[in-house]
Amino acid sequence: MKANRPSAPTLRDIAQAVGVHTTTVSRALNPRTQGQVGAETVRRVQKAAKELGYQPNPIALSLRTSRSRTVGLVIPDITNPLFPPIVRGIESALEAEGYSGWIVNTDNDPQRERKLIDSLRSRQVEGLIVATARMDHPLLAELHASGVQLVLINRRVEGVDLPCVTADDSSGVSAAVAHLAGLGHTRIAHLAGPQGTSTGVARARAFRHAVRDRGLPDDPGLVVECARWSEEAGARATRTLLGAQSGVTAIVAGNDLIALGCYDVFGERGLSCPEDVSVVGFNDMPFLDKLRPPLTTVRVPHHDIGVEAARMLLDGIENPGRPARSLLMPVSLVVRGSTARR
Repeated sequence: MKANRPSAPTLRDIAQAVGVHTTTVSRALNPRTQGQVGAETVRRVQKAAKELGYQPNPIALSLRTSRSRTVGLVIPDITNPLFPPIVRGIESALEAEGYSGWIVNTDNDPQRERKLIDSLRSRQVEGLIVATARMDHPLLAELHASGVQLVLINRRVEGVDLPCVTADDSSGVSAAVAHLAGLGHTRIAHLAGPQGTSTGVARARAFRHAVRDRGLPDDPGLVVECARWSEEAGARATRTLLGAQSGVTAIVAGNDLIALGCYDVFGERGLSCPEDVSVVGFNDMPFLDKLRPPLTTVRVPHHDIGVEAARMLLDGIENPGRPARSLLMPVSLVVRGSTARR
């Protein structure tokens, strides 16, 4: 004969223990409505909930309120070191408002991305935070047209007016070029990110403007596109650049992973950084200060980008008619050992 399992404690149980109405308990346990309840009552309710072992039932809550209090986080490559701090920022902001996130990794595959987003929507997520790697993105246009709440991070897409949170790529690249020019470099190259991405296009455009503004050569041969935002692609682009006998003495890499590819090729060819070639990265990934030499780079506030993206999405969920807006996050140049006077 099976023993009867004790039933899980409910809001009613907490209300009886504290001596308040169940509505008060519900408000006291919800971060978004705690302000409607006195601080002492919130403390007593939370204490009783902990003592009774109460665990909220998100399925029952969503059926009762038609709100899942979840959002989807769509990441193109979770192995890219820039995404974990962004995701952590998103989680921090969501948790503060009683939300949680479902993370999916698309591997930059459009079919996989569509399948995963369909899966997230079947779980009744209330919105999506998307880090797409493509400028032309029909799926996002479809989702936007169907009323799905969306916020883009670290990217923009063409033809769709979506809210987004991005780093100030232009000022970051300009600071990198100004730093190298100030060290006496005149043949400065750019290993650009993929030109099918808004970030790659924005940083390449900013580079061309920066060298022109300083009267430096705007030579098309000094810009080499990388097929991916990866160390391997950076290495291939560096070999192409150095094989062209361009007389380059400094490189502004599209991101830190591309800059690591530069280091690989310098090792292959017996070149010294920064004595032979100076290098500047972009993003300030963890552990760059442990490289030899430590990498000069543009620091991007990834955690803050995540926080602001989550806040923007929650604002859109609560105010669906609000016009789309964009937020540009400030960046800063971190000078280390990979750059030196020419």
